[in-house]
Amino acid sequence: MSQTMVNFRMDEEIKRKMEQACKEMGMSMTTAFTIFAVKVGNEKRIPFEIVADPFYSEANMKYLRKVVSDIESGRARLTEHELIEE
Repeated sequence: MSQTMVNFRMDEEIKRKMEQACKEMGMSMTTAFTIFAVKVGNEKRIPFEIVADPFYSEANMKYLRKVVSDIESGRARLTEHELIEE
């Protein structure tokens, strides 16, 4: 089987953590990415669940933009309060 080179960028800290995890599993990052690519190619799907973080939903982002706008324009007042311990 002929091989090809694949290059992409990722955050340095993510790469460091992945290299360490792969090392602990006794494989290289190349092996891990190859396993991933084989599964995607064979199954025609991402081999794990991917979900959207509700924090980034359009409704929440709209709400946050309004709050920031209210604070910046002076329409909202920030007040200090005591933390409630449970």
